[in-house]
Amino acid sequence: MTRQHKPAPTTQDIDRDFRAQVAQMTAGLAPTAFTTAWADWVSHLALSPSKQRELQRNAAVRAGDTWLFALRALAGAPTPPAGGLDGEADRRFAAQPWSQFPFNVFARAYQNQMALMNEAVRGVQGVSEYHSQLLEFAVRLLGDTTSPSNFLASNPELLALTQEEQGQNLTRGFKNLIEDLGRTLKGGAPAGTEEFEVGRNVAVTPGKVVFRNELIELIQYAPTTPSVHAEPVLIVPAWIMKYYILDLSPRNSMVKYLVDQGHTVFMMSWKNPGEDDRDLGMDDYLEQGFKAALDAVTAIVPRHKVHAVGYCIGGTLLAIGAAALARNRDERLASMTMFAAQTDFSEPGELAFFVNPSQLAMLEATMNKKGVLESRQMGGAFAMLRARDLLWQPIVGQYLKGQRDRMIDLMAWNADGTRMPWRMHSEYLYRLYLDNELATNRFPVDGKTIRLSDIRVPMFVVGTEADHVAPWKSVYKVDNLVRSDDLTFLLTASGHNAGIVAGPVHPKRHYRMRTRRLADPHLAPEDWMEAAPKSEGSWWPAWQQWLVAHSGAKVKPPAMGAPRKGYDVLDEAPGIYVRQR
Repeated sequence: MTRQHKPAPTTQDIDRDFRAQVAQMTAGLAPTAFTTAWADWVSHLALSPSKQRELQRNAAVRAGDTWLFALRALAGAPTPPAGGLDGEADRRFAAQPWSQFPFNVFARAYQNQMALMNEAVRGVQGVSEYHSQLLEFAVRLLGDTTSPSNFLASNPELLALTQEEQGQNLTRGFKNLIEDLGRTLKGGAPAGTEEFEVGRNVAVTPGKVVFRNELIELIQYAPTTPSVHAEPVLIVPAWIMKYYILDLSPRNSMVKYLVDQGHTVFMMSWKNPGEDDRDLGMDDYLEQGFKAALDAVTAIVPRHKVHAVGYCIGGTLLAIGAAALARNRDERLASMTMFAAQTDFSEPGELAFFVNPSQLAMLEATMNKKGVLESRQMGGAFAMLRARDLLWQPIVGQYLKGQRDRMIDLMAWNADGTRMPWRMHSEYLYRLYLDNELATNRFPVDGKTIRLSDIRVPMFVVGTEADHVAPWKSVYKVDNLVRSDDLTFLLTASGHNAGIVAGPVHPKRHYRMRTRRLADPHLAPEDWMEAAPKSEGSWWPAWQQWLVAHSGAKVKPPAMGAPRKGYDVLDEAPGIYVRQR
């Protein structure tokens, strides 16, 4: 018997391993992206003597402002730090204690320093726009990290609290820190998430698992009305999140709301992939995911078209699937709804800071080594985009104030992350984000290119005003890509998740909505904003009424599953995939 030898690693394997090791030391960030941007800035600043003189003058002016402010503050009278020379108030320094010396000086100096740094990286002729934005992002990260509000010694509110509680806040904060470190080392969930258990008080809308393959489970929800709208609703959630963001507590469950309004709802629940799933690709997510679910729904509810709904990356997959169906003259879709989903990635917003060739090469190396991208890595990238609110504010609150924010269902869901297979995530980032193949008619399905312009079904597209993941102006670009003669775009308040999970009654929300026909002239985003009327409250009822307007007469609720067609009832909702860790 001959002994088989393991093939020698290729140069590509060696380079991947090295990049993966570097990623462990840099928290996954590619240093080359930032050093290239810095070199671009330095070289062009050296060729800009006027810009150099301007920065020197501004530095002198801001230094003088800080010293004059310090002299006024030394007089003892309360002097608010305001916003430095720019006069823009920073909410972190708005409380009265920040008007006292020396804390007002700390705040004033910090604001002047950050303003000067931002002036330095902006407006240097010759620097690429992307490099300029990347440097602004780096400056913002530095500013969020070095703010006086983050440290006990320079934060008068923290010092007053510590004195009032005789240090008990720090004792509680230390206990919180030790508890969180222990949970992290054990791979556990954040404190408070145990109050929200899938199937007990979240993801509790009654239903049955009627289909399961190696990638998805399909849940059919039990009707609550004597008759239902004929066309069923199929929801395609993102696989970077667990589906129950749309079935949280009953008061803000979109699934429950739709069922109570007389809709037959089906939900895809994605498997949480492991290392053995490393070779699952975009084709698998389309074939074993969306198409398999659509086949099941049309078998269980025959002779009726389907209202398809996609959220985030699930919406992108829905658009790909719908274009493939249209290309093949498959007319099973009655309409498409997309929640915060992009189809044109030419302007993806701040996520572009993590989507460049250098960053993707490092991320691909990390995923290739493990087979998957861990959810905490993706969560860390999102946290960096809003470091002030998602990183430093919780650190100060939990470890210096000793205060735990009350856990809510949306926060508990956010901590229940999923992994990404190496092949799929690499294809998604390179082909969609970096190369923008979908919007430029270069994305193939089954070996043939698809075109979004083949999509003709009625569409309802939702963007959110403060979205850092899928900026609404990027989401709005779908209007230029499809040929639907009935496209309604709705812009709602808040961000990527809170804007979608708005509950049927939400007095703190508002939205704008406008429908265009194919013959109507295209409106730029700013013009659309001006033309679309503003309404108060949740947008859910407006969308539900749109679904009704695009549905037929009501019928008797369908049976659960279709055993004769191979769709047996396999389990009670929420199934087993959503519980995978």
